[in-house]
Amino acid sequence: MRTKTSKADYIAKAGLIAALYAGLCLALQSISFGPIQVRVANALMILPFFTSAAIPGLYVGCLIANLIGGGVMIDVVAGSFVTLFGAIGARLLRNTPWLMPLPTLILNILVVPQILKYGYGVPLPIPLSMLYIGIGAFIACYVLGMLLFGVLKQIAPYIEDRTVRAR
Repeated sequence: MRTKTSKADYIAKAGLIAALYAGLCLALQSISFGPIQVRVANALMILPFFTSAAIPGLYVGCLIANLIGGGVMIDVVAGSFVTLFGAIGARLLRNTPWLMPLPTLILNILVVPQILKYGYGVPLPIPLSMLYIGIGAFIACYVLGMLLFGVLKQIAPYIEDRTVRAR
């Protein structure tokens, strides 16, 4: 007999992903925050391909990282929503894996420079800030994210949402 993945399994996956995201941001704090950044944790934005639990996990992880990392309230709120909507977009695009990082990339390019300018007073012109954030997000989401995707795809049966055998 087969049953759906349990609620506890879903919550555990989301919690693990949140911890990974926040941990990566905080461990690599010097490159995860600021006007020039490569938020390595954004490589995890490919996880919605494997499990829908990644959506709340990534959101909560970003929220925690931005709070602990000393973010201003607009960054904590808007930055975390960027991650949430990027994760939702990745899940919706899971049938075309090369497009999965695109929502996160676009949202980071459009929103993060605004947060830097108006939340932190970073004096860079918005277009230049968009370029810097875009390059960093591309490295994290496409270069590192798609490398991670390739590795995880090899072990996918162990991490994907699926039905499990009842014991």
